[in-house]
Amino acid sequence: MTAGSTLPRAAREPGSTAAASIAVEQSRRTLAEELRLQLADDIINGILEPGTALDEAGVARRFGVSRTPVREAIRLLAASGLIEARPHHSAIVARPSTELLLAMFEAMAELEALCAGFSAERMSGSERRSLERAHESLRALIQIGNPQSFHEANETFHNAIYAGAHNGYIAELTLATRARVQPFRRAQFRNLGRLSKSHVEHDRVVTEILRGNRRGAAGAMYDHIMTVRGEYEIYTNMR
Repeated sequence: MTAGSTLPRAAREPGSTAAASIAVEQSRRTLAEELRLQLADDIINGILEPGTALDEAGVARRFGVSRTPVREAIRLLAASGLIEARPHHSAIVARPSTELLLAMFEAMAELEALCAGFSAERMSGSERRSLERAHESLRALIQIGNPQSFHEANETFHNAIYAGAHNGYIAELTLATRARVQPFRRAQFRNLGRLSKSHVEHDRVVTEILRGNRRGAAGAMYDHIMTVRGEYEIYTNMR
């Protein structure tokens, strides 16, 4: 075995059976990861809504692959909490219990409030101007009335606040939590009049950040995220 190698020589020979087996396994892992990312995007973007069944055969046909990488992709998604695996049944896009959803939104609200409070104290002048531009871009999208476009611009708005907090660790925790809550945050944008209401809530956050008011910015953001939770409940009750 050569220095730095963890494989027997036979396994490293291009024509060997072991090398071929390893190459196939690596290919499967890569494909499973690609499928995981695509399905995660579909969940986060609302294409696959909470409660949707993920039939392995159906997913395999959609992407033109075998069921093996699909099975691995679903396992990875279940580990992240986006998919609920069910023995002897198709996995489904996660639909948390009321208690878990409340816990997720409470954590999201606290983390985003931290980011907003720090941003009020730490944002540079250019970062404040970027936040204002993101806020104004959302205003323009209200008239269009496209929830998906508003959702994408909304991410830019919130990302500007995470960055403005100048605390990479908190930003990382916030983004990870948002990935879990994202399908439910996005769904509430379909409520009648929700886009304009969301912008009004954002306006409070932006005003307090620009004032440098840490407590006011944190409070406005916390209220905003908990309102989002309430709007999601309205959305589910109307379905």
